Amino acid sequence: MSESMLNMYISFAGIIFLFLAIGLILLSRHKLKGVLSGIVAFLAYVFMILGSLIIFYIVFSGPTA
Repeated sequence: MSESMLNMYISFAGIIFLFLAIGLILLSRHKLKGVLSGIVAFLAYVFMILGSLIIFYIVFSGPTA
């Protein structure tokens, strides 16, 4: 597998993490209450940070030949 394809799959993982974070934040704010809401929100923010770091890495790693 080439480096370009590996970067593509890694970026897909970052995008999925960001979409998952959006869904979990909406779920925790509108459907859940109490401690469960806090746990889901914490998990959502972890996914958001991980997804952002992955996308940051892919964008600033530069082009692959």
